Amino acid sequence: MDPKLVRELAEILNDTDLTEIEVEQGSLRIRISRQKEQPNGAFQSFQIPQMAYPTPVPSMPSPVADTGSLPTPLAASTGPEPGTVPSPMVGTVYLASAPGARPFIEVGQQVAEGETLLIIEAMKTMNQIPAPRSGKILKICVENSQPVEYGESLVVIG
Repeated sequence: MDPKLVRELAEILNDTDLTEIEVEQGSLRIRISRQKEQPNGAFQSFQIPQMAYPTPVPSMPSPVADTGSLPTPLAASTGPEPGTVPSPMVGTVYLASAPGARPFIEVGQQVAEGETLLIIEAMKTMNQIPAPRSGKILKICVENSQPVEYGESLVVIG
């Protein structure tokens, strides 16, 4: 790999408004990209993908010799509460924009679709998590500065 070529491509990115360059020469392929900085240190934001939760399927009872009795009903498995907003990423949750600031949401508050619910810091990037729908905050499932996993329940909107 030619370091001079890589430097030249990086300079082209800096001199232009491009965020990505890809060059292919024979079997050599080089791709250079950068993330555009947000003005004034603004938070980056994105739309939360709607997660489809599979419908629980009860397991079939094992075959038993016919004794003339009916099988007992299976207990319903519990899944996430209806209206749950899952975490779209792994990171650390912040309920307010800064330490000591008023939280974005409180239980009982009405929120509009797209309104910021909380922030998740992932890889030193603050990501605003918008409400996927309008409704009332029924439950906040996380605490400030708590680490969260992908798919973990953040908030329940009714």
